[in-house]
Amino acid sequence: MGDKVLRQLVIDELEPSVDSTNIGVAVEKGIMTMSGHVGSYSEKMAAETAVRRVRSASGIAEEIKVRYPSDKKTADDQIAERANAIIARDAQIPRNTVMVKVEKGWVTLMGSVAWHYQRLAAQSAARKLSGVVGVSNQIQVEPRVQTADVKDKILNALTRSANIEAGGIQVNVQGDKVMLEGKVKAWYERDIAVPGVRAVEDRLVVV
Repeated sequence: MGDKVLRQLVIDELEPSVDSTNIGVAVEKGIMTMSGHVGSYSEKMAAETAVRRVRSASGIAEEIKVRYPSDKKTADDQIAERANAIIARDAQIPRNTVMVKVEKGWVTLMGSVAWHYQRLAAQSAARKLSGVVGVSNQIQVEPRVQTADVKDKILNALTRSANIEAGGIQVNVQGDKVMLEGKVKAWYERDIAVPGVRAVEDRLVVV
């Protein structure tokens, strides 16, 4: 596909979702370069998403800037306050798990959540705010492991397996670490999936 045809495909893809008046598109040897400016960070992300849908491109150089009219600029403390408020209202995100830092319109999200979808929900919420020029998502996903739940899941999995004598294995949970002790009859019986934990200390003995 020629560069001119590819360029037109990109422009056509932008039109429905983004005001491309101030966006420039250049294509050389299949590499797309997007330049210019948009009025919000959400528009910038929409433009990037639209261009990635054009599969014929061999590469993308994205140089779009977020430029706000002077009367719409928002102070960092205001952005931080509004980011905290919108995250607090989101039922998907547990309270007091996400911290917000804002510098020159750039939002940095920190903290930890139990699920990846909660991490993405916080990022999505921050992107919607006016005055935001970028979002850095540094939220860690750290599953909250309940000792009883982990033991039950492992023991149930062992009981379901016809190849493992579950009665010969002891499961000990300390925080996010699981220790397996006991005896199994064959090496393959040691390959046990343990959900919701970071580390497994295998002390099983093959007899």
